[in-house]
Amino acid sequence: MATAPKNRPARAKRVRTRITDPDLPLGLTPAQCRHMYRQMVLIRRFEEHAAEAYAQAKVGGFLHLYIGEEAVAVGALNAGRDDDHLLGHYRDHGYALARGCDPKACMAELFGREDGLCHGRGGSMHLAEASRNFWGGYAIVGSHIPIGAGMAYAMQYQQRDQIVLDFFGDGATGNGIFHEGLNMAALWNLPIIFICENNLYGMGATLAEESPVSEMKIKAEGYTMPAVQCDGMDVLAVYETIQRAAEHCRSGKGPFFVEALTYRFRGHSMADPELYRDKAEVQRWRTQDPIPRFGDFCVEHRVCSPKELAQINEEVEQQMLEAVAFADQSPWPDPSEVDRWIYAKPIDPEVNALLEQDGASALLAPEPEVKEAGV
Repeated sequence: MATAPKNRPARAKRVRTRITDPDLPLGLTPAQCRHMYRQMVLIRRFEEHAAEAYAQAKVGGFLHLYIGEEAVAVGALNAGRDDDHLLGHYRDHGYALARGCDPKACMAELFGREDGLCHGRGGSMHLAEASRNFWGGYAIVGSHIPIGAGMAYAMQYQQRDQIVLDFFGDGATGNGIFHEGLNMAALWNLPIIFICENNLYGMGATLAEESPVSEMKIKAEGYTMPAVQCDGMDVLAVYETIQRAAEHCRSGKGPFFVEALTYRFRGHSMADPELYRDKAEVQRWRTQDPIPRFGDFCVEHRVCSPKELAQINEEVEQQMLEAVAFADQSPWPDPSEVDRWIYAKPIDPEVNALLEQDGASALLAPEPEVKEAGV
């Protein structure tokens, strides 16, 4: 048997290092890019498992999926600060996860369980976590736009450098409350970014059917605030735009309006049969899927290898399986505490008992009309 020469020089140990492109845009680091990719995958997998749970009747009510729009939430929230205030609409799972809310608690909330983000009281459309300055999803279209203006007024009044990120869809721009909110923000020079996710549809109505204006930024320009469009399918384009908008607001220059051009790959909600749009249109937009698009960027700039991207996907999938199992095992809220976490001052059972007694009608009766003398 042949043996190796004894005096052969030792082979140098090969050390594998990741070659990082020093020219990443926008001052981003490889770690930030990997984080944003993971967040988008996390949102996508969360929504896919939520849809599966809905089909199994584990999620009640309505379920509005964020699939296709992940780049908007991830790009925007990474461009802002963690202590900035955040409000969203009823398609709100993406904002919660991008802000750092626990996926297990989010899934349990969808299941209506006690371990949910809001103890099972909010459900899919009302995720919120005050400790993260995430003030919830709002089911009334556009209702949170003036609320965001009010929060921005509080930041201005208290002389803080926090700003407000207020997300809504193109359908909300036809509501009077949208114009009230923008008018107040512009009049008072408030530090708020209005982020309109224009996905071309307000429920089942096309943009042309719901608005005579095809570009939502035109509606904001009437209030003298800067208003721009960005590619909502490109996380870097959103990041750059919100970064610029945040600097504008934080410097005391007033509100900023961003129209993110995006697309939802699924129906308005899980109850939507999608009879109003052509399948070929959906397929065309799928070629702009923000996740593989950013994944290609990461590979091209040597932030990640294809194998590392696949590993991220596998890790997130396992994380989602654990989230579903956690939600399944979480207890139901105790019916005796139905008013807990709902009212600042829960209804007193003793007061209810008094109202049920014979004198209840007198307690609840309107006061008699008092007429002035001589009338």
